Amino acid sequence: MKRIADLRKSYELAELDEQHALEGPFEQFRAWFREALDSGIPEPNAMTVATVGPGGRPSTRIVLVKGFDERGFVWYTNYDSRKGRELAANPFAALQFHWIELERVVRIEGRVEKTSEQESDEYFHSRPLDSRIGAWASPQSEVIGSRTVLVANAAKYGTRFALNPPRPPHWGGYRLVPDYFEFWQGRKSRLHDRLRYRLDGGSWVRERLAP
Repeated sequence: MKRIADLRKSYELAELDEQHALEGPFEQFRAWFREALDSGIPEPNAMTVATVGPGGRPSTRIVLVKGFDERGFVWYTNYDSRKGRELAANPFAALQFHWIELERVVRIEGRVEKTSEQESDEYFHSRPLDSRIGAWASPQSEVIGSRTVLVANAAKYGTRFALNPPRPPHWGGYRLVPDYFEFWQGRKSRLHDRLRYRLDGGSWVRERLAP
């Protein structure tokens, strides 16, 4: 088996320069996301969400982005989970998309707010029935004795709500409102392309960063 220190890859698929990058970060993200979708890579909407808890301790997890536009990036979760508690105390987060097959990374930072109840309701009722029951069954991030607890909870709420479970009051959407984007394209010899877009007085400023 190879030593971990000997694992390396040469990135040579594409480039990202100022001439070909789009003017705004949302346009650039939309273009890259479309390419990720069209490429057929698994779960192109998977992203890491980083939050900061008490004492400045960071934590990360993978979630699925369920929508994005100029207002921000939306995902749905349990508000009582660890990330929910951390966002309630410190409403800022960082997102990261890693499309390894395309040799690309996108980093996004900003303030986080809850989506409207209407948005949360609409998305919740679009989910498969078992996922809606699961939102009731799982006390996310809490200690449980065994998987039997989840199965029993799912059976209980399935019986209670049948085909029409309402959205739990502890479950809904978050929207990250960006003030920072970074687009990373792997390049040969570790001379990667990094373009940053930062919000300055209501306008986006594009800058190149050293790899």
